[in-house]
Amino acid sequence: MRARRGAGVVLLAVPLLLALLGPWLAGAPEPRGVSFAPVPPLGTDFVGRDVWEQVLLGGRSVVAVAGLATLLAYAAGVPLGMTAALVRRRWVDELLMRPLDLLLAIPSLLLLILLAALFSPGPAALVVIVALIGLPEVVRISRAAALEASGSTAMEALRLQGETWWRRAIGYTGRSMLTTLVADVGVRLVGALYLVASASFLGVGLPPDAGDWAVMVDRNRTGMFLQPWAVLVPALLIVALSVGLNLTFDRAVRR
Repeated sequence: MRARRGAGVVLLAVPLLLALLGPWLAGAPEPRGVSFAPVPPLGTDFVGRDVWEQVLLGGRSVVAVAGLATLLAYAAGVPLGMTAALVRRRWVDELLMRPLDLLLAIPSLLLLILLAALFSPGPAALVVIVALIGLPEVVRISRAAALEASGSTAMEALRLQGETWWRRAIGYTGRSMLTTLVADVGVRLVGALYLVASASFLGVGLPPDAGDWAVMVDRNRTGMFLQPWAVLVPALLIVALSVGLNLTFDRAVRR
């Protein structure tokens, strides 16, 4: 168990530290050289830029977009899920949940392409798109957790004691949902990372020459056999971030 916890911390800490401190460590940009040249330490990329410099610069956008999209999805999804569960009106539940069920029926990559056509390219648009894709699942999980808490004997006791609806909904139900939501955050963050990486392969959100780990994997794959570090290093950092998130949140739930 200790080894698993330590592995999770290391896997999460390395990409996060590179994302946070990388732009300050990168320094002034180096002159461009030959594409896919095997010069130390990690060679050059598809336009001749130093790969190590791009690794230092490329983590912040991945972490920021995935983190902000997940936060936005929860900020909108948890209140909607609680409302659908706690407002005892069937029409409210139907009004909120049926449109979201339709979104769930559409594959995430197809929905990514459809939503991208409605927004101007850019990091802010990518945050909104990824948040909208994750919103239906957040609402459903929040609703399920709230329904379980609202049907408990403790909630009935609070009703009999004359507690206000707000105290029952926010005070008791909100606290009861925390374990479920914390367990789900790790999954949502990994899903957001997957969508951000997929968006780069589809040319959605960020410019094709942006300093971004996901963009690096996409744009440098043509030179995989000439200069593999330009693909392997950013890909491994994204994988480490995803696995580290899952291990860390899994450990937090077990406590």
